[in-house]
Amino acid sequence: MKYKFRGLIILVSALATLSTTSAQTQNNLGSNASLDELIQFALENQIQVKQAQVDQEIGEREIASALSGWYPQLNASGSLSHFMQLPTANINGQDIAMGQRNTSALTFQADQALINPGLFQASKAAKHIRQQNNLNLEDTKINTVVDVSKAYYDILTSEEQINIIQENIERISRQYTEANIRYETGLVDKTDYKRAQISLNNAKAELRAALEFRKYKYDYLKTLLGLNPRESITLSFANQNMEANVLLDTTAVVAYQNRVEYQQLQTLRELQKLNTQYHKWTFLPQLGAFANYGLNYRNNSFGDLYRNNFPQSSIGLTLTFPIFQGTKRIQEIRKSELEESRIALDIENLENQIGAELSAAKANYKVNLSDWRNAKENVDLSEEVYNTIKLQYEAGIKTYLELMTAETDLKTSQLNYLNSLYAVLSSKLDIQKALGVVDTSHE
Repeated sequence: MKYKFRGLIILVSALATLSTTSAQTQNNLGSNASLDELIQFALENQIQVKQAQVDQEIGEREIASALSGWYPQLNASGSLSHFMQLPTANINGQDIAMGQRNTSALTFQADQALINPGLFQASKAAKHIRQQNNLNLEDTKINTVVDVSKAYYDILTSEEQINIIQENIERISRQYTEANIRYETGLVDKTDYKRAQISLNNAKAELRAALEFRKYKYDYLKTLLGLNPRESITLSFANQNMEANVLLDTTAVVAYQNRVEYQQLQTLRELQKLNTQYHKWTFLPQLGAFANYGLNYRNNSFGDLYRNNFPQSSIGLTLTFPIFQGTKRIQEIRKSELEESRIALDIENLENQIGAELSAAKANYKVNLSDWRNAKENVDLSEEVYNTIKLQYEAGIKTYLELMTAETDLKTSQLNYLNSLYAVLSSKLDIQKALGVVDTSHE
């Protein structure tokens, strides 16, 4: 029972620690988070960003491991042997046993590489590998900024849509009440308030659907932020004038060197050039220095084996000169040069793709911007039409069916306006990504 009680205490403590850690993570984001705060939090806590940072650290360890070959390599080896039969040698016609039955040795050796093609390549490639890891992290951050921004605008759009639907429900509720009063007073038949009831039921169903989709959008945003879906989050939409953020200079010309993908291919090409150089370096000899010191023991009696030591030591150079390897080195050089050519074609192809991507993003932006302006005008017109028909309906000039049609047109135009506004902002982010000007300096 005592051990079970201790185990229970440990379990409760662990759960409390996890709860505290989770709360601290949430508190770091704060309540009513703005878009800038969300982006900063995502750049610090998103799983993909953390993985890219770990990959960056792994790359540093790989560089350090590759360059460690320039340091002296120290080794120790030991041996213990017992001859069941001693080797013999014939000296002046006599067979004489050589050596002693028990031998033991302990040798320390230090090797220092002086000329080594692999180490030459590792030294020159270190900065390019480091740059490649940094670019991978930057690419992840760019995608994070774009995805979080789109998710935030999507939620903001949903919040506005819900407000529109709720306002629509309020209007239909008033219309239903008025239609019911008119029916009870005998001014109209029951058709109007039945239609109002149908419209009210549909609007409430639409609201429930919008609320469910909003919940999903919040959960998706939490995933982008690196938060558990069970954690709570509140957003601030203050000072978020979406209309003020729609305009963008569409005459900007892409600078390929601003794109992370282009920089990655450039770095890959430099690494491939070093690989070609490495295969050329394999024609060079490998030169190294060594120094060793050995402790040697021998005795016919095992008990006296370590009584006397016969040390030895030496220093020197080792030179390995590859003469012929069946044209392997030449073939590797040719292969590496061809891979350089292929990367050059990849760069050319990427330039074409970037141009097409920017063109598509600009086209989508212009179309969405035109749709947004048209939708904005339609909202004003539909509001004017609805208000006019409502007054005419109350005066008995227009039918309830015409009022419903005007109300439906108003709601549709408002929702179309929000959807087109989100589409403009989303396509604007796509242009910025295509131009390579997404700001990741929120940390």
